Amino acid sequence: MAAGEQSTAVKTRGNAKERVGIVTSAAMDKTITVSVTRLVGHRLYKKTRKMTKKFKAHDEKNECRVGDLVRIRETRPLSKTKRWRLAEIVKTAD
Repeated sequence: MAAGEQSTAVKTRGNAKERVGIVTSAAMDKTITVSVTRLVGHRLYKKTRKMTKKFKAHDEKNECRVGDLVRIRETRPLSKTKRWRLAEIVKTAD
């Protein structure tokens, strides 16, 4: 690149983790609780188990409702418990 030219590519900071889950609570202002389920194999018994973890995510426009399927992305700490942002609403609840 020559001096003075700017790249048109969007810059990202590292590799942010993404998770897909279901909104379990939207009662707080600009905050949603997302329940993410994953399958984990037991080391000894080789049985697959469902593991669920809840994340608090920032929803700037308060557009999520309970039951929505959403994608969240890791970000800098926004509060004591919020470390995720709403990336997109994959599917809305009926």
